Amino acid sequence: MAQDSPKKDLSKTEEPAIAEKPRETPVEFFASLAELLVIVLFIMTFVLQNFEIPSSSMEDTLLIGDHVFVNREQFAPPTRWMGPLLPYRDIRRNDIVVFLSPEEQGLFVVKRIIGIPGDHIHLRDGVVYRNGQKLDEAYAQHKLADYNPYRDNFPAVPPSDMYGVRNEEWQQELPSHLEGGDIVVPADSYFAMGDNRDVSYDSRFWGFIPRKNVIGRPLFIYWSFVTPPNQYLKRNTGDRLGFLAHIVIHFFDQTRWSRTLRIVR
Repeated sequence: MAQDSPKKDLSKTEEPAIAEKPRETPVEFFASLAELLVIVLFIMTFVLQNFEIPSSSMEDTLLIGDHVFVNREQFAPPTRWMGPLLPYRDIRRNDIVVFLSPEEQGLFVVKRIIGIPGDHIHLRDGVVYRNGQKLDEAYAQHKLADYNPYRDNFPAVPPSDMYGVRNEEWQQELPSHLEGGDIVVPADSYFAMGDNRDVSYDSRFWGFIPRKNVIGRPLFIYWSFVTPPNQYLKRNTGDRLGFLAHIVIHFFDQTRWSRTLRIVR
């Protein structure tokens, strides 16, 4: 006779054994932190750069006191090992770029690209024409509403000190780039202007931007603080510490919160 199989005690439930996850040791924690810092430092050193807007030449796109992150790699020459990872591309018309001033050594400037190599450009009564076409520039501002023959009818009026063209080298070079009433952008160069056209000191006054001077493209505003127009000229320690104290005191009421994380276009 077959023996009955032993009956299971159904009152007891069997639970699978769960292996306890080992706790992270202090050494492992600091190793992870070090890896994170290396990544952040790499990005901040080679990919992104902090930049503060010092003047009103790009209003209302960018205001004095806007702090932006600049993508340094997008316009850089592609590299073999980073090429597949980063979206390299050529500089295009209407791109906003940060570059080293061709006129003043060590000065970072931000403007909008109006002309790329080969473009024919002129202004009539403050309106920009590119390759014979009138541009519809919703971003352009004319806040002073004054009239400067050289600035507003460029390049029809010869440059001179009386119109604010202080760069003698540009005064001599400009005629060599004229063709049929237009200025023609040469190879490896760009013609740039500020969005606030009546106050912008730009390519009309100092010439083209060499390709090698371009640093990168502003991505977004990460912080914006109400800042006096002449603050960037105050470079002594006392003025800098005084404004730092002002920021600490008025951080909450003078930060432009609505501009935080705004994409720059």
